[in-house]
Amino acid sequence: MTSNIAGIRIPDSAMARAATQLVRDTEDDLLYHHSRRVFLWGALTGARREIEYDPELLYIGAMFHDMGLTQAHASKDLRFEVDGANAAREFLSGYGVAERDIEDVWASIALHTTPGISEHMRPTIALVTAGVEMDVLGIAYDDFTSAQRDHVCAHHPREPDFKHGIIDHFAQGTIGKPLTTFGNVKADVLALKDPTYQRLNFCSIILGSAWPD
Repeated sequence: MTSNIAGIRIPDSAMARAATQLVRDTEDDLLYHHSRRVFLWGALTGARREIEYDPELLYIGAMFHDMGLTQAHASKDLRFEVDGANAAREFLSGYGVAERDIEDVWASIALHTTPGISEHMRPTIALVTAGVEMDVLGIAYDDFTSAQRDHVCAHHPREPDFKHGIIDHFAQGTIGKPLTTFGNVKADVLALKDPTYQRLNFCSIILGSAWPD
């Protein structure tokens, strides 16, 4: 496996290798390559912005960020982001990682689909979201050189129809627990993919609450 992509060194500690193998064994090709690209976009963003970050923590956050979409790590009632964050916490705890670092990785995964928050937090959290936003939404696409984009995608290619493929993965991971979409972007996914889905309305919940006023 290539250890340097687009000028970014892939972490190669025992913990990083174990994480890579676990994700490779658990996720399909689309999610695996997406997760590796998320690390690389996040790391390139950190380098461009001159942000000091821990490559291992960023790598674990990126690699685990979609684990909650897999059957092996999905709960019945938690947001898939929280399921992935919990899986990462359990994994890191087995390697004696400091609690604050575990919390940063946990938050990086739990918040990666919550716009406007992560960018103001510590580097691991901010850069995982930056990587996700680049790969899924194309945010800051032009801030990367064509050589960087080509080199990353040569080693971790996007599926021929990645855009629809990733939406399908989001739908499959949430369609069985629609209440977890309240207040987050997965509501848009189920509105597109599930004709029976009924979006909860924040104002209706306030107006229908038990308060007598």
